[in-house]
Amino acid sequence: MAAAVTAQQLIEKHRPTLDQALETIRTRAYWSPHPEHPKAYGENGSLDAAAGKAAFDAVLGTRLDLGQPGTDGWAGGEVSPYGVELGVEYPHADPAVLLPAMRAAMPAWRDAGPETRAVVCLEILARISARTHEFAHAVMHTSGQAFMMAFQAGGPHAQDRGLEAVAYAYAEQIRTPGAADWSKPQGKRDPLNLRKQFTPVPRGIALLVGCNTFPTWNGYPGLFASLATGNPVLVKPHPRAVLPLALTVQLAREVLAEAGFDPNLVALAAELPGEGLAKTLAVRPEIRIIDYTGSTAFGDWLETNARQAQVYTEKAGVNTVVIESTDDYKGMLSNLAFSLSLYSGQMCTTPQNLLIPRDGISTDQGPKAYDEVVSDLAGAVDGLLGDDARANALLGALVNPDVKARLDAAAGHGEVALASREISNPEFPGAVVRSPLMVKLDGTKPDAESVFLDECFGPVSFAVAVESAADAVELLRRTVRDKGAMTVGAYSTSQEFEHLVEEVCLEECAQLSLNLTGGVYVNQTAAFSDFHGSGGNPAANAALCDSAFVANRFRVVEVRRES
Repeated sequence: MAAAVTAQQLIEKHRPTLDQALETIRTRAYWSPHPEHPKAYGENGSLDAAAGKAAFDAVLGTRLDLGQPGTDGWAGGEVSPYGVELGVEYPHADPAVLLPAMRAAMPAWRDAGPETRAVVCLEILARISARTHEFAHAVMHTSGQAFMMAFQAGGPHAQDRGLEAVAYAYAEQIRTPGAADWSKPQGKRDPLNLRKQFTPVPRGIALLVGCNTFPTWNGYPGLFASLATGNPVLVKPHPRAVLPLALTVQLAREVLAEAGFDPNLVALAAELPGEGLAKTLAVRPEIRIIDYTGSTAFGDWLETNARQAQVYTEKAGVNTVVIESTDDYKGMLSNLAFSLSLYSGQMCTTPQNLLIPRDGISTDQGPKAYDEVVSDLAGAVDGLLGDDARANALLGALVNPDVKARLDAAAGHGEVALASREISNPEFPGAVVRSPLMVKLDGTKPDAESVFLDECFGPVSFAVAVESAADAVELLRRTVRDKGAMTVGAYSTSQEFEHLVEEVCLEECAQLSLNLTGGVYVNQTAAFSDFHGSGGNPAANAALCDSAFVANRFRVVEVRRES
């Protein structure tokens, strides 16, 4: 049994980190308290590479008993995209027992106040950070990310996003003072005096519906935004990616108990095969907040049917890059090749459609025809992934059979400019690894439009020939307005054209990256500085992270007394 820790001890330990996070969301500068490099771990109680791998191996084939009320059975069955059976069993909960227990934990957590809640959340994140190597393996073997990406995106970057949510939550809760003396003059009569108290009050139990590809990165913002604003959180992981979030729940429960709070403020809801638990839980009256990342179909269902809850969704979009001209042709090709290849395109921010004028573009290497641009980009991808070891380190594995099915089908939609090839992974022979596919399409043809205006999640891109740069701008506008986009990219040497693209993105509410040719990519965002999504187009109704993402998770209740 770990030693108890007081709120004051946690404040002394974590208040400097919270203050720095508050300052950074104000300035939007670069900052991270969580090291990106694996060699930074192994001191001050954190696990190094060998210890982290050993900890991951030790949990395989075990039953992860979290001590939750209402456990009526056990669920599991995860198989790594790398071909490893994890064999971990998780508690299956009876909601009729678990949800009342979670609800009963709320009053003390509410009364603790914003600062105490924030530093308890930061202690949870610190415990997770100390086990980053272990979490990296858990993310790798549930998402199919290559190890280094799983380490960074599933570890420090996810932890940054969680901390960012805590900072926003704290800032919004203290916007209103805890108490105020109010005095209204009455002329010759005595003034009217009131003592007013203002308490941030949580909405109720939050349901986090995890995703398969980024269980921690996409899960931590909602989890910590809800917890920091006083709401218990029921974590319902994707059935193929339970382990990273189950370990998170385990650590959260330990910290809450040590800090003197009911551990049932955070609980796990693992599901049995075919159970469809998210749909059942989402409409229960106890669920007042829902965070979801996944398909548009289920996101739309949640928004329509979970009427009792405040629903935050990140769904599908059709991310687009417009190529009008460039003064760094080689840099543009290199940047796009990496963006198309990273994690086999299995990111909600990966470009899908490349809009290129039929007559070509101007570059620092002279005019380039449409066919030449497409061929050169295909060559850049081939050059990047020509070595199988490097390809495996960038691509990871296909997360599920549906991705492979879409990839196989996409080759029949048009002329293949870059064929997808099968790549073996000597360390994990069971991994399904495929290089990106690029297909040429005529943007003026309705049958082609029906293809490229649908999201094709995975290592698939469409090089869409458009009549002119102006047509590309209008197609971009229609794509974002009708289908949504998490990211937009554009390349141009013309300030006038840049302005046109920028105006579309401002009007249609899409995040824009211009002329990226170096080590920053359109499908990457940095916590505390970049907004992930905007909440203003069909791809997502919320942004990670802004004030709107946290402010509606609580209400301020006022108590007035005459003084």
